[in-house]
Amino acid sequence: MADNHKHHHHNEYLEGKKLLWVTLLNLGITIIQIIGGLVSNSLSLLSDAIHNLADSSAIFLAFIAGKISRKKPDDHKTYGYQRAEILAALLNGMILISICLLLFYEAFQRFVSPEPIKGKTVLIVASFGLIANLISVIVLKRDKDHNLNIKAAYLHLMGDTFSSVAVIAGGLIIWKFNIYWIDPVITVFVGIYIIYHTWDVIKQSIDILMQSTPGEIKLSEISESVKTIDHVDNMHHIHIWKLNDLQIHLEAHVNLDDNINMIKMMEVKRSIEDLLTTRFNISHTTLQMGYRCCKL
Repeated sequence: MADNHKHHHHNEYLEGKKLLWVTLLNLGITIIQIIGGLVSNSLSLLSDAIHNLADSSAIFLAFIAGKISRKKPDDHKTYGYQRAEILAALLNGMILISICLLLFYEAFQRFVSPEPIKGKTVLIVASFGLIANLISVIVLKRDKDHNLNIKAAYLHLMGDTFSSVAVIAGGLIIWKFNIYWIDPVITVFVGIYIIYHTWDVIKQSIDILMQSTPGEIKLSEISESVKTIDHVDNMHHIHIWKLNDLQIHLEAHVNLDDNINMIKMMEVKRSIEDLLTTRFNISHTTLQMGYRCCKL
């Protein structure tokens, strides 16, 4: 058990270190893109730079949230600080969507009044951005499926990667054919792509913060499964929620069908906990056991 605990903290340390390196890499490419966007007069490149700057801030926020989440529970935060990562994921998603809406407005202005753009400069600078984003995506890919905070940062970077590809294509078209209206069009398509993929992170974050029942769990299925255990009459007043994107908690009343002794009752309780852990992946349970304990 101690080895698993140590392994868990080692993974958290590596995740935090990866987020810090990705932040620094993104910040460096942002500076290059801002200079390139101003020189080339490209809205799509500037939007990509602003997007990268927001992502650098968001990923750094994810890094800070990850460090806060590892603080031990105390008298004031008895559940600990793990939801700091969920708050960061929610904030990151909202910031990203807000930036996209701002870029939509700027793209409309540029579409109405197209301006000359240096396509070759856009192409070169965006290529540097693509390389940096691909490196960052590869660094975080392994950890994205078991940490919502990492997933939010990963989605930021996926949006950046897609954005860089689109800007490269736009730069090439502008350079070869002088079609300037392609610049705001690419900006809009990139924004739509980012919003589409960010919405899921926002929804998951809100569900966790609102203590919603995890989507993969059905209360009726849990209740019926527990009733198959000997001496259990029913389970009611069931509450299930996620502390973060991994830990599922349950509290409930268990009504027994007989007035059994304390030793037998504890055996029933352990059987219920084992069932909840193995079948439903619920490892944190609070069960109130009783006989004719309350009316349904």
